Amino acid sequence: MSPMNIDTPRAGTLEVAPEQIIEFPNGLPGFEDCKRYTLLAPEGAGVPRYFILQSLDDAAVAFTIADPALFGFHYEIELSDEETAALELTDPAEAAVVVMLLKEPGSNEVRANLKAPLIINVSARRGIQHVFARLTYQVTLKSPE
Repeated sequence: MSPMNIDTPRAGTLEVAPEQIIEFPNGLPGFEDCKRYTLLAPEGAGVPRYFILQSLDDAAVAFTIADPALFGFHYEIELSDEETAALELTDPAEAAVVVMLLKEPGSNEVRANLKAPLIINVSARRGIQHVFARLTYQVTLKSPE
């Protein structure tokens, strides 16, 4: 399979090699027709703190994602047989968990969608969005000593 080009509103024309494509077999809630994505790192020096998940099926669709550990959050997720099959996951070590970042309208405040993380099988390049019916968590902030 040869590389494909996509014209995006934010990043311009991108050439995406087949090995850079992540497939979400069911799409994402609200974006079920967008099944193929690629990851883009923001420009600049250093290790990126976030990435852009760019749809290859609709150039106007892109999500900002990050490691939930940046927010002091760690998941223990039990996947259903259906989710494991969709991911083609045989080794839990191959799964990466990321969260979508949302910017509050009219504000510079950014929050993470902790209730619906993305799980990506980095070896098979397949992903799903795991939506918790009920998510119980506690965030504790340490006071400076």
